[in-house]
Amino acid sequence: MTGTSSPEDGGGGMSHADSATEAFLAHRNLLFTVAYEMLGSAADAEDVLQETWLRWAGVDLGTVRDQRAYLVRITTRQALVRLRTLGRRKESYVGPWLPEPLLTAPDVAEDVELADSVSMAMLLVLETLTPTERAVFVLREVFDLAYDEIAEAVDKSPAAVRQIAHRARAHVAERRPRGVVSPAETRGALEAFQRAVETGDLQRLLDILAPNVVLLGDGGGVVPAALAPVVGADQVAQVLGRISVRGSLRPAQVNGHPALVFRSDGEIDTVMAVRIDDGLIAGLYAVRNPEKLSRMERETTLRR
Repeated sequence: MTGTSSPEDGGGGMSHADSATEAFLAHRNLLFTVAYEMLGSAADAEDVLQETWLRWAGVDLGTVRDQRAYLVRITTRQALVRLRTLGRRKESYVGPWLPEPLLTAPDVAEDVELADSVSMAMLLVLETLTPTERAVFVLREVFDLAYDEIAEAVDKSPAAVRQIAHRARAHVAERRPRGVVSPAETRGALEAFQRAVETGDLQRLLDILAPNVVLLGDGGGVVPAALAPVVGADQVAQVLGRISVRGSLRPAQVNGHPALVFRSDGEIDTVMAVRIDDGLIAGLYAVRNPEKLSRMERETTLRR
């Protein structure tokens, strides 16, 4: 096999091609989830999967003891390369950078650990890790890979991986959202928020915002958005109060959690995810960059 065609392209007839394709497709959703959690970008995750396929197609399957682990290893290595490139790209990004939102199937929300790991808030915490720390944390804490498997994926010794995992865990624990918020609590806060925005009721808006709420808007320099975080209930309410809802504001499952999608003239304008703390909205993540909204038109399947 030349390894130049994607498994979706068909072709084949060769037993090696069929076996390689079958194994890749069996684990594709898992591999996408690994890449997405490492990168925060669905577009880059898809590129990583293409690179993974090209390398996997050239592997002698007879030498592979654990196909899942081998595929995860290739994906992780390709994601690490892409993550370092992304880091340079983000340095010149206009305004706050937010992960690419995904319209997710209901079963993602049912897996509490998976939903927590792909939430906007958690993905932003993972952004504060080094590339290797992020890879180790994701593979160990989310996908429960053994240390020796992770060591092969990141080219470190198992002992070094244990140290990196410990350091990354402590770092995330300091910054991750406090406590687990039920979907019902999030939906309740979102419904109140939606009513306040739609009616332009400033007081109702202030009632649902935490005093130290932070609004991050990602326009990427393509569409208008605040170029710095907006902090504090009064300031955030003033920004939101200027929004004229001339379209539809509807709930959706985004990255495993309830969120709001604003459409204008039938097109998605903004995806608004939230972080809830003590029943109040403590974080607002407004993704407006059109280049990041394509995965909101169809459900994305995530797997562990």
